[in-house]
Amino acid sequence: MPSSAEHREHVLSEAPTQADADAYKLRSTLVAKGVGVVTAVAGRWDHAVTVTDFLSVSYDPPTIVVSLYELSRIADAVTDAGRFGLSLLATDQRRIADWLGEQGAPLPGLLDQVPHFRRQPGAPALIEGALAWFDLRVVAVHTAATHRLVVGEVTAMSESVPWALHPLVRWRSQYGP
Repeated sequence: MPSSAEHREHVLSEAPTQADADAYKLRSTLVAKGVGVVTAVAGRWDHAVTVTDFLSVSYDPPTIVVSLYELSRIADAVTDAGRFGLSLLATDQRRIADWLGEQGAPLPGLLDQVPHFRRQPGAPALIEGALAWFDLRVVAVHTAATHRLVVGEVTAMSESVPWALHPLVRWRSQYGP
């Protein structure tokens, strides 16, 4: 068992407090995470948000889970559309991550300054220059605390060629190399 000098244990209250939430946030940011953009089309608008909580969960069939804040426009857009895109950002795309990570960004013109393309009319936008992108069909949605875990089956994908790009990562609430 590690000594108390090596670790600082935090036991959560029976009814978690703001201090518990702050302690969790601090510890959960100690893992470097890749940065991506989730996109969907709902109604006549593009929806997009920067995410770090996504996970490849199966190769057969290729399946990815993304975690989206339950009360966000993007969570509704993805579940309503039944389809979404996930673009994995490169280090030179930090500006895109910052822009799409802003809360309350207006829907009209959201992607006007973001180089993107669509595989077909009405498809979710995919970020040009991304390390890789995935076009996904929603196969399940699960509620977990304040988030929706959206399970998507990959219908198409691509990667940047040649593989000279490096991933944009987030660690300790900041972007890193």
